[in-house]
Amino acid sequence: MDYKAAVREIGKGAVSPLYICYGTESYLLREFIAFLTQKLVKPELKDFAVSRYDLAETSLDDVLEDARTPPFMAEKKLVIAENALFLTGAKDSAKIEHRPERLLDYRKEPSEFSVLVLIAAAYKLDERKKVVKALKDVAISFMPMKPDELLQWVHRTAERKGFKLAEGTADQLILYTNGDLQQLAAEMEKLALYAGPGGTVTGETVDKLVTRGTEQNVFVLVDDIVSLRLSRAFEIFYELLKMKEEPIKILLLIARQFRIMLQVKELSAVGYSQQQIASQIGVPPFAVRAAAEQGKKYDRKRIEEILSQLAELDYQMKTGQVDKVMGLELFLLKLAS
Repeated sequence: MDYKAAVREIGKGAVSPLYICYGTESYLLREFIAFLTQKLVKPELKDFAVSRYDLAETSLDDVLEDARTPPFMAEKKLVIAENALFLTGAKDSAKIEHRPERLLDYRKEPSEFSVLVLIAAAYKLDERKKVVKALKDVAISFMPMKPDELLQWVHRTAERKGFKLAEGTADQLILYTNGDLQQLAAEMEKLALYAGPGGTVTGETVDKLVTRGTEQNVFVLVDDIVSLRLSRAFEIFYELLKMKEEPIKILLLIARQFRIMLQVKELSAVGYSQQQIASQIGVPPFAVRAAAEQGKKYDRKRIEEILSQLAELDYQMKTGQVDKVMGLELFLLKLAS
């Protein structure tokens, strides 16, 4: 099941004595653990009723022993064990020996006063294993959100924090944070303080307050060039240079963005959905949607020409035939024209 279904069940009071949590979205997983803790344990009893283990250092037997030990002062206890790699196909380099079959015994006779959570930070569990097959009904996946889900999350968070987002601002915010939920949550907190109760956050506010990495700055730079916002594009370019970013690295990131545009255009033409394209080329779904919008300004042949020009410029820069900064400046001007 996914985490939303699990949250609904727990909210209704249907708490399982055992959960297997896996996936790559660590922020959602932490939120789930916090929600489960809130439902099971009174705040003043957390020190007594919540145990945490690292299965790279502690055996599963010891964790199960804790789960079978009655809680001190509290009615319920929460036992959390991370790095349950024995449930995945990943190679476990830890020297601790585990006996996963003991989980099946525990499942048959779980402690009525404990909730045991095993965490595996992996894309999927190894369903070839007997223990994984037997525990499939209590496995919860925490995977990156789809573009529409991410947009809904941003709008819900803004509403919960008491401010509004101007049209298009949510998309801009996702792009600037590369869709990273941890960073998004931090930036939303910052925007809420800036806007105040009932305030509205605009694209200009996001530009001013939200921290962008080099990759996101290059994306915005390309977007500005494509949209003929030359003044802002060069402001970003010179800001990257002030930050001591190597011009060749900037060039490679520009080339990467045009390569993504080309791949999105080609795969869209043969009927791939944005989700399928994201999986195929290894980028987040929201980046596919953004690249699709940028790619509308060019046909396939033009993008191929641009990539060829970038490859030639890369060679000239590396062999000293052209000044790196001047070479990029001229390329950006030609691209805009």
